[in-house]
Amino acid sequence: MDNQTIKLGIAPIGWTNDDIPELGGEIPFEQCAGEMALAGFSGSEVGNKYPKDPAVLNKAMKIRGLTICNAWFSSFLTTKPYEEVEAEFIKHRDFLYDVGARVIGASEQGHSVQGQDKPVFDAKPVFTGEEWRRLCEGLNKLGKKAAEKGMKLTYHHHMGTGVQTAGEIDRLMENTDPALLGLLYDTGHLVFSGEDHLAVLNTWIKRIGHVHLKDIRPGVLRKAAAEKWSFLKAVKEGVFTVPGDGSIDFTPLFEALKNSGYSGWWVVEAEQDPAKANPLEYAVKSRAYIREKAGI
Repeated sequence: MDNQTIKLGIAPIGWTNDDIPELGGEIPFEQCAGEMALAGFSGSEVGNKYPKDPAVLNKAMKIRGLTICNAWFSSFLTTKPYEEVEAEFIKHRDFLYDVGARVIGASEQGHSVQGQDKPVFDAKPVFTGEEWRRLCEGLNKLGKKAAEKGMKLTYHHHMGTGVQTAGEIDRLMENTDPALLGLLYDTGHLVFSGEDHLAVLNTWIKRIGHVHLKDIRPGVLRKAAAEKWSFLKAVKEGVFTVPGDGSIDFTPLFEALKNSGYSGWWVVEAEQDPAKANPLEYAVKSRAYIREKAGI
């Protein structure tokens, strides 16, 4: 695998969780960033504890040998006027540009239950035809705004949202412009949803612009489905873990991405309770696994 085309990052969500503040609430940004570098990663996504001033964040990253690669953007294209979403997107885009990122990861949060105390499978939203139209047209428009700065908009399919299943990913990809929208491919969310993650990979591999590497603990997943847990309860109980610690064999995925000529970031993004899963220990574990299986 060409190490020049693949860059390895890790998300801060294993240290401190933006959606569940009590998970890692005591862990400061400096510890998070320092341990990312210590574990051998070169990039990071942005968390809520990160400095909001680009100059301050750039300095903090540079002295640790890290680069910002992406940050989550919550879109509400199905529930808010497009103009409101665009205004927030432009602020988000410009901040990311100033800290060196060239990828933007958007997820539609209209009607989302991912942060609510509702069963993540039973309560997931299903968009109407009109909502699909607004979503796809809006993402194409936001993709143009990203391209104005030489940036790539990618879509993050997610549990508890209207774009969760393989069929919903297909519909989104089929109705958006490949030049304006890529796919943020997330192994953990696909397996959690019951999808064949390799089939989705092979179908849309030419659209993939960013990769989240997340493993699954199948015993926890079975309980989450049987007991109708919310998404956040499943996270707290440890449904996700880092590559090499769960049930997913990442070797075929690594090979497929290599053969496709993918160029960009692979980001370990496995939200866990740091009191149960020491963030540095699990970061080191995932880094060693990627080195062994992918040769990076």
